[in-house]
Amino acid sequence: QVQLVESGGGLVQAGGSLRLSCAASGLTLTNYIVGWFRQAPGKEREFVAAVSRGGGSPYYAESVKGRFTISRDNAKNTVVLQMNNLKPEDTAVYYCACKRFTIGISDYTAYDYWGQGTQVTVSS
Repeated sequence: QVQLVESGGGLVQAGGSLRLSCAASGLTLTNYIVGWFRQAPGKEREFVAAVSRGGGSPYYAESVKGRFTISRDNAKNTVVLQMNNLKPEDTAVYYCACKRFTIGISDYTAYDYWGQGTQVTVSS
């Protein structure tokens, strides 16, 4: 059974940092594109970042470029999202997801497996 589990969320002041992890079981993440998405109350789920299979070029939403970094820890079958210089507008539930094919890498409907989400709250 495939399972993705996010961790690392919490409450942080603006300008602070958080490190989110997405741990997988039931599949090997290096065989999948892994994306991070977020959803704030009353808003649609939006793309944050993604990493290609084999740790290739990462993709970032414009709103997080230069502040967030996505990376793989293959030994732990995990993908990490390092978030620096956090802003109140980054407040949301953050989800990791994975899929096999590159097409629609920023399209949340194209992902096959999802975690349960972790709350990130940034206070001003």
